Amino acid sequence: MNVGSFICSCAGTCDIDLEAAREGIDGVDVAASSRLLCQDGLAGVEHVIEEHDLQQLIVTCPEATAQEKIEETATELGLHPDAVEFVDQRESAGWVHDESQATAKTARLVNARNAGLEQEAVHRSLTHEAGDAVAVVGDPETAAGLAESADVTLVADGADFADVEYDLDDVTIERGRVVAVDGSFGEFELALRSRVTEDCISCMKCVHEGPPGKVTRYPVDIDPGVEDESLPELCPTDAIDLEGVERTIEADQVVYPDASDSARGGRIGFYTAPITASKVAAIERQLGGITKPEFLDLEMDVCAAGDSSQTGCNECVEACPHGAVERARIDEVEFHAELCQNCGACTSSCPTGATMLREPSNERIAREVEALLAPDEVGRNWIPGRSASGIDEAVVAFVCSERAEDALREYGRLAAAGRADVEYPPILPVRVNCTDTVGEAHAMHALAAGADGVAVVGCGSSCLHSGPDPKAELVDRLNRATADLGLGRRVEFFAPSAGDPDEFVDSVSAFVDDLEDSPVPAGQHEATGGIDDPDRENPPFDSHGWTLESVRAILEHVDPEREVVRGLKDFGRVEVDDACTLTPTCSNLCPTDALRRTETGLEFNHERCVSCGLCEEGCIEDAITVRDGLELSLLPENRLDEADDPAWSTVFEGSMLECRGCGKAFTSERSAERIKGEVGDLVSGMIPHDEGSIFDYCSDCRSRLLYRRSGE
Repeated sequence: MNVGSFICSCAGTCDIDLEAAREGIDGVDVAASSRLLCQDGLAGVEHVIEEHDLQQLIVTCPEATAQEKIEETATELGLHPDAVEFVDQRESAGWVHDESQATAKTARLVNARNAGLEQEAVHRSLTHEAGDAVAVVGDPETAAGLAESADVTLVADGADFADVEYDLDDVTIERGRVVAVDGSFGEFELALRSRVTEDCISCMKCVHEGPPGKVTRYPVDIDPGVEDESLPELCPTDAIDLEGVERTIEADQVVYPDASDSARGGRIGFYTAPITASKVAAIERQLGGITKPEFLDLEMDVCAAGDSSQTGCNECVEACPHGAVERARIDEVEFHAELCQNCGACTSSCPTGATMLREPSNERIAREVEALLAPDEVGRNWIPGRSASGIDEAVVAFVCSERAEDALREYGRLAAAGRADVEYPPILPVRVNCTDTVGEAHAMHALAAGADGVAVVGCGSSCLHSGPDPKAELVDRLNRATADLGLGRRVEFFAPSAGDPDEFVDSVSAFVDDLEDSPVPAGQHEATGGIDDPDRENPPFDSHGWTLESVRAILEHVDPEREVVRGLKDFGRVEVDDACTLTPTCSNLCPTDALRRTETGLEFNHERCVSCGLCEEGCIEDAITVRDGLELSLLPENRLDEADDPAWSTVFEGSMLECRGCGKAFTSERSAERIKGEVGDLVSGMIPHDEGSIFDYCSDCRSRLLYRRSGE
């Protein structure tokens, strides 16, 4: 594919050296520039497209109206509208950095976008059918507003709708208070409890003669706190039941303003307060079902959720803020793709690659990071390294595509308008769906690629997915790991507020100023996303394999004082105590084949262990303990002189018992001794003494001996 890049300075308002920016762009067929691409430069754009037969354009232009003109020019020449990619060289560079920094950053942004496009996923979509039934709890205004487009049921939840000003003629009214809501989009179930049954004819006798203010008129229901035993006698249809009756109603979507959603980021089809116009519009769009992009690639064969009724890794279930992942069974997790909102929380938490974001994929993110950090050997050599460059400290910033990205754009606009003095270090942005997308693998890879620091730039307490302090735990863990590796503190989280640029400028400037040059050179590491283990079937760029590859790249340039790198949750160290009887339970359960039983004991492969805890959970002797952390001394490259197979280390030594009859090793000596101690008295004398104990024989030989004995 022929790719062309076009750099614009927005009529000279962006402080960018256009010629230098062109020289810093790599991997394209042609790089061109103009002071005003969307007007004076359009003819030149046409000429370059035709002369070089371009099929893909990367254009520095953040303005929507200007983008439309450029897209129109490209489509008139036969390009697809999606073949035009836009990069923000203005709000994120030319308006907030000096010329040298803005020029260098602009070239790197174009290079990163070009690298990312090579990994762009093919679009896939999914359809989830649903009906038009909407249950609205206690909110007559919303119920009336939806009644024209949906089949609305208004649940009273203790309210009296007799005198409401809203038109409820087309709304079904249900009495009762909500005691539970289960299910998901298209199949919600609401459990309602009331003290008036369906036999009620609304005769108003209980309303008139019952406790004042404790019986509603429409629909008729009695407050749960009323203990008047005479009330049932008032009803001519025996419709009053003070014990309360429960029934269930079904709905495709639920509006429940007073509820606390079980999913911290909200669920498709379940809406809590405030009920805004945008939420109502979403409900109406989803009537009948939804068609949406398919956000995840799933490879459940490598999932470490559990096995044989034992619970293992639960990271994705705990991480998902939208209720799109559930533990369907004790040893299995289930993804509901129609509920996924593309935040990436499950993918960054998954150690094995069982769930992976399709766009941006981990590989796309990796290539963009590497392009942002790669030294440029073109022309005056002004872009690379930490000298003769506009970028002295290379900080990769994973920027949330929602409120955080909007805030950074607003800073640029405030600076250009002269309404705020906004200038901050030229952090190198990688756009992510949400900061939930970012995990330990992304940060460690950026450091392995030569970044001096890693900034995670998100929405903070206003995040639509994570809630308050979304990345505090991740940042703490990563800085513990970088400190153990000898790099010091290298990671920070920022939550820019659109109305307060000063706080962001001060905090990010302080972070960058405190960074020392990384000992890891830029431009030398290109990730494969895995480790050299032909028997490991995990997909490339799974968190565990990608992180380990990055750590190894860092270790080539540092000399850590600690043997154990703490803070990396995707690595486990197995310890086995003397209670082990060498049963095969742990090795059978291990989803990554990190444990194996031998004739002399139990061996452990640290490269493969993802710290899922299945072996510890399933060990019948409680002999196994799993601890987090990457132990460098257990990696095969550090054990080459210690073992024939350096990837494996012995964690327990024991002896296997050979069958007295056939000679086959059939159990451990410890296991045989334990069983003999528990039931030996019950089975003593079952075989002739001259042939030994029954515990000296495997199951096959034991059966033959017992059969022979029974025939005597």
